[in-house]
Amino acid sequence: MRPETKALLEKDRNTVFHASTHLKQYAHGEMPGRVIETGKGIRITDSEGIELIDGFAGLYCVNIGYGREEMADAIYDQAKKLAYYHTYVGHTNEALVTLSERLINMAPGMSKVYYGMSGSDANESQLKIVWYYNNARGKPEKKKIISRDRGYHGSSVASGSLTGLPLFHAHFDLPIERIKHTMAPYYYRREDTGMTEPEFAQHCADELEKMILAEGPDTVAAMIAEPVLGTGGIVPPPEGYWAAIRKVLDKYDVLLIADEVVCGFGRIGSDFGSIYYDMKPDLITVAKGLTSAYQPLSGVMIGHRVWDVLEDGTDAWGAIGHGYTYSGHPLGAAAALCNLDIIERENLTQNAATTGEYLQMKMKAAFADHPLIGDSRGVGLLHALEFSPDRANRSHFDPSLKVGPQVAAACMEQGLIARAMPHGDILGFAPPLVVTPNEVDEIVAKAQVAVDKVMDKLVTSGQWQPK
Repeated sequence: MRPETKALLEKDRNTVFHASTHLKQYAHGEMPGRVIETGKGIRITDSEGIELIDGFAGLYCVNIGYGREEMADAIYDQAKKLAYYHTYVGHTNEALVTLSERLINMAPGMSKVYYGMSGSDANESQLKIVWYYNNARGKPEKKKIISRDRGYHGSSVASGSLTGLPLFHAHFDLPIERIKHTMAPYYYRREDTGMTEPEFAQHCADELEKMILAEGPDTVAAMIAEPVLGTGGIVPPPEGYWAAIRKVLDKYDVLLIADEVVCGFGRIGSDFGSIYYDMKPDLITVAKGLTSAYQPLSGVMIGHRVWDVLEDGTDAWGAIGHGYTYSGHPLGAAAALCNLDIIERENLTQNAATTGEYLQMKMKAAFADHPLIGDSRGVGLLHALEFSPDRANRSHFDPSLKVGPQVAAACMEQGLIARAMPHGDILGFAPPLVVTPNEVDEIVAKAQVAVDKVMDKLVTSGQWQPK
């Protein structure tokens, strides 16, 4: 290791609180660190000169790829003109106005956009909006929010409660009251293996209806859901799922919040996952792909049905008591506009559809019959490999073996970043939208080497034998 890298990492271990990290192991040098220096296209390079294919686009977010000088110029130009001013009491800036009009034109049924800095704070805003909405309608008891097991909606107090993964609840006293979780649309893990996808989709909708009735329809305000489960395992919904869910929500006057933080802006081959699946949401959460992570920016898109009631509320009660210092930040807006220009000019949403189809085909050709793989699934430029010791019975590996993390580490040895998901032995892929078919071939080939390497290790150590 270069002395410069070693010195940086020592300072880092002494000063930085890292997300999703074993704190003691890292702080005491028992686990490695990496200093990322540069990036170009789908690749990043660290301070040791090691180049890696980023098969997960950061955290599903660097959609236009790394090293876009055009983005740096847009942010710089805006900073020279106006680096910051708040958006309280009607203040705005040109970049924000242009961006908002563009977003509303992209999202059918939406009326206004409220801005934050992350998907977590955007989903916090969503809850406050939903609760305000029902207070303004004279329905103060209608406040419960239904999320889903395995859903991911953030890591703050309320958004972390919406998240349906034990890791994000344990030891934090979450979830908070008012937030409930219904079953995940996880067809691979269905209990009744005889169910077809449409039958399982209806089963999920029936379970949602049972929950609404058990809680009391007059107390349930909204459901929040990702079009495709992301961090919960990259799980596309079964056929007919969203139509069945929408029918239940309409029956009981329950709003639908589409969390588009991962799917939004082209990831699955459509501007929004809610358009791809015809979800007809009342509210939409966006972040990540809005700026391709070149600047922090999130948005809450508010449908006409909700906006009209919010207007009535402030007419009765005065100015709405919600705001962030950095809402509508000019640099974020400028980055988002440049990002959307690149996506449109380079037709990256269509590339996600066509190259995404190629990714799905190549992954399934490589892994559908692999003895270590229980399921190979995805849509667009999202894909997951789920590992199982017994493919026929969909059984789980002993968690202590950490098969998913082992494969992720083996991928890293091959120069490929893929993500071990936090709940189950699942490896996720979400490359930048600029990925080419040749680069997909490279990703799949490296993943094959990694999976085979871990399989051989498990067999030779006596920890597993193929069924």
